[in-house]
Amino acid sequence: MPHSEQPVGPVTDTTPAQRPGPVKLLGRYCRIEKLDPAAHGDALWHALKGDDRVWAYMAYGPFADGKVFANWLDERAVLLDPYSYAVCDYASGAALGIVTLLEIRPAMRVIEMGSIVYSPALQRTRLATEAQYLMARYVFDDLGYRRYEWKCNALNTASMRAARRLGFTFEGIFRQHMIVKGRNRDTAWFAMLDSEWPGRKLAFERWLAPENFDAEGRQRTSLSALNAAEAEAMRR
Repeated sequence: MPHSEQPVGPVTDTTPAQRPGPVKLLGRYCRIEKLDPAAHGDALWHALKGDDRVWAYMAYGPFADGKVFANWLDERAVLLDPYSYAVCDYASGAALGIVTLLEIRPAMRVIEMGSIVYSPALQRTRLATEAQYLMARYVFDDLGYRRYEWKCNALNTASMRAARRLGFTFEGIFRQHMIVKGRNRDTAWFAMLDSEWPGRKLAFERWLAPENFDAEGRQRTSLSALNAAEAEAMRR
């Protein structure tokens, strides 16, 4: 009898997940594509300059001027882990933010969403939520990951609130986890599992549907409520 009858985890598919690549993910409101400084740099700087709050919890930024920002973007774009994507407005094509897949472990089928840079024009919009839906769908449905992580500074209440709204489950605080810009960072850990994804996916799609918004663009049902309803349905 294996392991002398000691309790062990269930047998799991050990087929590695795929690494992220230079795909284009098309939604109703936004388009996501591999970060390209030549194509996205000017629009990103225009969207981000002048709002230093965007960089408060990042390990980099704010940037003194467009040239310094462009140099950082050049360095960022060639990295394979983290792997960065531009979030573009579907109508205008302008890049309004960056999302990143990192801590990529194909053998364990674990990957993280992080280093999210949303300009003020992108924050709290349908584009911003759809970007997260498209990335989660890519991670689970296309690349085959089983665990999708979200980590943030435990003082970053906006990021923690966003993680819960998007359907990530809070797993705890890693104390004194990092030093960022000379300051201690306790890190809040969240995750979404492949077994949870079908319900989260349905909630995303119901929230993003045009009929979920009134003539003034106000949501009829919140994403948090839709996620709670799907979680309750799964428990039945």
